[in-house]
Amino acid sequence: MSKYEYIFFFSYQFLIVPSIIGSALLHRMSDDRWEKITAWIYGMGLCALFIVSTVFHIVTWKKSHLRSIEHCFHMCDRMVIYFFIAASYAPWLNLRELGPLASHMRWFIWLMAAGGTIYVFLYHERYKIVELLFYLAMGFSPALVVTSMNNTEGLQELAWGGLIYCMGVVFFKSDGIIPFAHAIWHLFVALAAAVHYYAIWKYLYKSSSSDLIRHL
Repeated sequence: MSKYEYIFFFSYQFLIVPSIIGSALLHRMSDDRWEKITAWIYGMGLCALFIVSTVFHIVTWKKSHLRSIEHCFHMCDRMVIYFFIAASYAPWLNLRELGPLASHMRWFIWLMAAGGTIYVFLYHERYKIVELLFYLAMGFSPALVVTSMNNTEGLQELAWGGLIYCMGVVFFKSDGIIPFAHAIWHLFVALAAAVHYYAIWKYLYKSSSSDLIRHL
C-alpha cells in the first residue's frame, strides 16, 4: 500500500480534536443532568470511534513489527462501531418523548452493542456477512422507534446521515476491488457523523437552550 493511501487512512486523526470539542460543546449546552449524561455518552462514542480507528490504522502501517497488537486493535476497531451506533441514537432516545414500548429501545440497543462485542470477540473476521448484517440491524432497528416520535424535527437529517452510512458500506465491502475503497469509506463515515452531529446540536441541544432563554 502506498504512502498516499495511508494519508487517507489516517484521515480520522483530523477528526479527533473536532469530536472532542463538539462533545464538550454539547455538554456545555446541556440544561439538566440527563442532557449532560447523554452528551457524555454520545461524545464518548464519537471520540472512541475516531481514536480507536486511528490507532488501529497506525498499528497496521507497522504491522510487521506489531502483528499481535494489530489483531487486538482490529477487534477493538470492530467492537467500537457497535457502541458508536448505540451512542449516536442515545440523544434521540434519551431526550425525545417516546411511547411506553418504544422507550425500551433505550436499553435494548446497548444490549445489541454488547452482543455485537461478544460476537467479535468469539468470531472475529470468521463470518463477515453476519457481522455486516448485525451492524445494519443495529442501525435500522432504533430508526423504527425514532420515526414514531411526535416531534419529528431533525429526523430528516438523521435519515440523510443513515443513507450516507449505507452508501459508504458499498465501499467498505469493496476494499481491494475499488481503488481507495476503504479510504472513501472513511470519508462517508466522517460526513454521516457530521450530519448526525449537526442534527443533535440543532434540534436537541440548541433548540432546548433557546427555549429556556425565551422562558426566562
